[in-house]
Amino acid sequence: MNAKACATSDRARNWESIDWNKALSDVKKLQMRIVKAQKEGKYNKVNSLQYLLTNSFYAKALAVKRVTENQGKKTPGVDGELWLTSEAKFKAISRMKRRGYKPMPLKRIYIPKSNGKKRPLSIPTMLDRAMQTLYKFSLEPIAETVADPNSYGFRPKRRTQDAIEQCFTSLNKGKSPKWVLEGDIKGCFDNISHRWMMNNIPMDKEILRKWLKSGYIETQKLFPTEKGSPQGSPISPVISNMVLDGLEIVLKERFSKKKVNGKYHFPKVNFIRYADDFIVTGESRELLEYEVKPLIKEFLRVRGLELSEEKTFITHLHDGFDFLGVNIRMYDGKLLTKPSKKNYEAIIKKIRNIIKDNPSMKQELLIRKLNPIIRGWVNFQKFNVSAKAFEKLDYEIWQSLWSWCKRRHPKKGRRWVAKKYFHTIGNRTWSFSVPTRDKMENGEDFFIRLIYATNTDIKRFTKIKAAANAFDQEWEDYFVEREEKLMRNEIKGRRIISKLWNDQKGHCTHCNGKITLETDFRIYQFGLDNKVKQLVHPDCYEKLKTQKNEKELAL
Repeated sequence: MNAKACATSDRARNWESIDWNKALSDVKKLQMRIVKAQKEGKYNKVNSLQYLLTNSFYAKALAVKRVTENQGKKTPGVDGELWLTSEAKFKAISRMKRRGYKPMPLKRIYIPKSNGKKRPLSIPTMLDRAMQTLYKFSLEPIAETVADPNSYGFRPKRRTQDAIEQCFTSLNKGKSPKWVLEGDIKGCFDNISHRWMMNNIPMDKEILRKWLKSGYIETQKLFPTEKGSPQGSPISPVISNMVLDGLEIVLKERFSKKKVNGKYHFPKVNFIRYADDFIVTGESRELLEYEVKPLIKEFLRVRGLELSEEKTFITHLHDGFDFLGVNIRMYDGKLLTKPSKKNYEAIIKKIRNIIKDNPSMKQELLIRKLNPIIRGWVNFQKFNVSAKAFEKLDYEIWQSLWSWCKRRHPKKGRRWVAKKYFHTIGNRTWSFSVPTRDKMENGEDFFIRLIYATNTDIKRFTKIKAAANAFDQEWEDYFVEREEKLMRNEIKGRRIISKLWNDQKGHCTHCNGKITLETDFRIYQFGLDNKVKQLVHPDCYEKLKTQKNEKELAL
């Protein structure tokens, strides 16, 4: 085993020479073997495969790659260390050893919550982040195999829309339950019992103990960690999911159909969870209050957790409830999912602030700044009944932009302002846009224009199959087809991106890896007047951009 790792290291002399496609393939094969052994009940083999994975050169390299290419790559831990160069990244691989490993305390910071309170965030060092990511590779296949079928948060290949669609499926029929318990766990990440995790999380116990007891530093003082799995650690979401897994099965066993007076009785108890937010459906308020709720409390108590009484409600469908940015409510016997008021107000406030805070920004730059934000929200809500919300969003954005335009030219008339900033494109006469030097194939001007929500088609989301496991070989073909379908739906109507993705057969031109919604993508432009365009991964885009800048400086 060690010889194999060394041989791999010999072939990769530096960071740039690592074959990332092979690394992904080798790690995935080991993860699939873990799933197979777990399903067969061969737990000793599971442990052996986990050991192989956490000692693999390729797994260590991938772990370093993940922590140096995510959003926190420039946020150091208590040691102030960052891995920004190729040399630092390659050296880090050889530092990832179990023997002698001692995690450093976490750096504690606080981030504001929407209710005005602050959420504690604990930041590990780069080495600890990489080690946690490495062990996450070996734990996640087991977590997926034993996970609750209708758990959707922090799980590979699952999205918020899957949870929302499952809510719709459970509640939209005539005989569906009409009562919903909206559950919220008080300080979930911060209060999980360390003893429960040590006894039930199937990973290297010595490594897990060291992470749980590493402590944190705040105001230059060291504080112990006696409970909880800290937010900010790469492995915490997986562990937290495993802590809550099993609740759906407990509810199903307790509230399965029963024969009463010769007739079958269905309690209509369904469970849908996203991270630590969940709902439970039931045929009556009494069932949820006096039977379901106590069962949930007992399940959580064993794990050191409790329900938040102030955030846990029992609601009738005619009154509706908010879940994951969507309002789910029955209207005249028909169930509809719409953007929640709170979710809408958050996005329009964000857009207004950007427009207001950039009074002198060039129009093109403002469009480029707003488009990803608008597109992200619209793509999230396009699977719901959002037509009216989209119309309202477009109108309120137009109002903000019109005020922005008039403030820039207080001495100019309305017609002059309108002609300068708004153009007729297709059927839209008031398109906030700016012409470029490029021309379309028919000779007309090419415009950089603001995205309008009402241009987006609204359609039902296809939910992932509840039993699907991203690490199980039996589901491999299913996920390949699903990812391609989701990607095609996402880029539909985006002419340039769609053409590039089809021309490149769905692969990045730089690393030849697949481009999916999960990997995300960027358009890289080069050549004379940047007319050559390629679709690449975000990290590949950054590398190509750096190389381009270095060449220009050399010239």
